[in-house]
Amino acid sequence: MEAYLDNSATTRCCDEAVEMMRRVLSQDYGNPSSMHAKGVDAENFMKDAQKKIAKTLRCKEQEICFTSGGTESNNLAILGVAEANRRTGRHIITSSVEHPSVRQTVRWLSEQGCEVTYLPVNAYGEILLDDLRNALRPDTVLVTLMHVNNEIGALEPVAEAGRIVHENNPKTIFHVDAIQSYGKFPIFPGRMGIDLLSVSGHKIHGPKGSGFLYVKDKAKIAPLLHGGGQQRGLRSGTENVPAIAGLGVAAELAYKNLEDNANHMYEMRERLIEGVLGIEGVSVNGRQGREAAPHIVSVSVDGVRAEVLLHALEDRGIYVSAGSACSSNRPEVSATLTAIGLRKDLLDSTVRLSLCEATTAEEIDYTVAALGELIPMLRRYKRS
Repeated sequence: MEAYLDNSATTRCCDEAVEMMRRVLSQDYGNPSSMHAKGVDAENFMKDAQKKIAKTLRCKEQEICFTSGGTESNNLAILGVAEANRRTGRHIITSSVEHPSVRQTVRWLSEQGCEVTYLPVNAYGEILLDDLRNALRPDTVLVTLMHVNNEIGALEPVAEAGRIVHENNPKTIFHVDAIQSYGKFPIFPGRMGIDLLSVSGHKIHGPKGSGFLYVKDKAKIAPLLHGGGQQRGLRSGTENVPAIAGLGVAAELAYKNLEDNANHMYEMRERLIEGVLGIEGVSVNGRQGREAAPHIVSVSVDGVRAEVLLHALEDRGIYVSAGSACSSNRPEVSATLTAIGLRKDLLDSTVRLSLCEATTAEEIDYTVAALGELIPMLRRYKRS
């Protein structure tokens, strides 16, 4: 049996998106900037994807800017705001548990003269709104927060944060990294006070190399790429129409059965948590129930290194991540696990299991049974 439980790293591209991409690659392959019929057809695929995505966010179609994925979307948002608003202020607020594509970008800006405030989190990985309120200043140009933490599934109070940001200073831009939450929760930027929103296609059964940045009308942001002026000058370069068309299909499908999918994932998540907590020396990081994301479970195993457990599970056909797959190939300590105060000896003994709407009870039970067999055995070979 095989159990793929690494859906926060990437998901299987859905058949509908694959078929759409195949059509665009082989039949409707024109350049969307060309004026002939082939170009117009390609442009229409882009417009259709914008329409589908805008419907899920209840925003304007022209507020969707296509990118190569989450990292580019986050960089465009953060660097674009800093560059466009440098005369207004140089103060940025973020949290201590952000994804590396946010954390490293903000760190680079601090080296260029920006001042950065890092909000601490509680033991569940959540910021405190009073900390945000107290950190805001007249020269704060950007607040950037993730919606769902990619390692432990913590839910940040982004709607409340958006209200606080704009009540304090209407000119401050609020950016949300929704890469782990889009397709799992209803997200309405206009209602939630969100000016910029990052999304990655391969987290929602779309193709890798696809994503978008929601940019609220009149949000002041500078482009990273200059050239032909595509996408209203915000992201020059010939658009990846096959990936964009596939992304539009995946986004539409993700929100077609949103509630049922979320309910199923919550059920599977609780089944998994109940199972692993029955194993001696195993703990779960973050909140349980509906106060966390439905698809992420962070498990710490006393006495067993994460990399060792990962490969032992792999031998059983079970696929998980050692923390975040975006950085798990580098031996660095998790900023998130450190920020929540996890015991030092558990920092390299934590794995992430992440689900999707297709995850079955049989896969969960198979994984729990494998963990129950492997963990006691691996402890016998604990490094001294």
